[in-house]
Amino acid sequence: MRLTFLGTGTSVGVPVIGCGCKVCKSDDEHDKRLRCSALVETDITRILIDCGPDFRQQMLAVPFRKIDALLLTHIHYDHTGGLDDLRPYCCFGQIDVYADSNTARGIMKTMPYCFEEKRYPGVPDIGLHVIHPHERMCVGDITVLPVQLFHGNMPILGYRIGDLAYITDMKTMDDRELELIKGVRVLVVNALRFAPEHHSHQSVPDAIKFAKRVGADRTFFIHCNHDIGLHREVNATLPGGMSLAYDGQTVDL
Repeated sequence: MRLTFLGTGTSVGVPVIGCGCKVCKSDDEHDKRLRCSALVETDITRILIDCGPDFRQQMLAVPFRKIDALLLTHIHYDHTGGLDDLRPYCCFGQIDVYADSNTARGIMKTMPYCFEEKRYPGVPDIGLHVIHPHERMCVGDITVLPVQLFHGNMPILGYRIGDLAYITDMKTMDDRELELIKGVRVLVVNALRFAPEHHSHQSVPDAIKFAKRVGADRTFFIHCNHDIGLHREVNATLPGGMSLAYDGQTVDL
């Protein structure tokens, strides 16, 4: 199984429009971050996690093949804004999209044309499925366990997929949920910036503490904004086994 980071940036991406900071002006490709999304793949199954407004650009960089499932973490635009661009993948048939009830309701409001009885020709053919924390499901040869976390006060979903835990936009997680992801070999988790603290996202120190509690062999930080600093410099300061992920990075699981 392989993980590919399609995007590792926060809601506005990096570089930020109009910003002249050293990160936004960096020539290092590791400092250029599209909105968060990832692929988890085996030889026969492809799962997409989140589908933000950079989805089209992200998918032009990877081989074209069927998407067997889309797992959504929450309704925010930077995680769902690319759903209309799923259209080319409907040549393989309906795309199964899995989300919690709040996210499913939001999608039906923002994209009602996809769910009408008489749909306009060419709109994405989406099969929308409501899922709940702790209910395992199988997609092809991949088993997925949704877990609940909190984006500020908003309950959202993370996913354990075999030896991988993928978590974004988290501020806190209950101990019960934490137990469900302990034992993974690879942890992906959000780390917005070093300071100041944010009301709904972890800082880098928060993410380091959380990663130590999970105890994965390797931890990759995502959903980073330009305030976090230069990729090369930040990685030199992080504890062993922890690093900033970058767009296009692949990890064999």
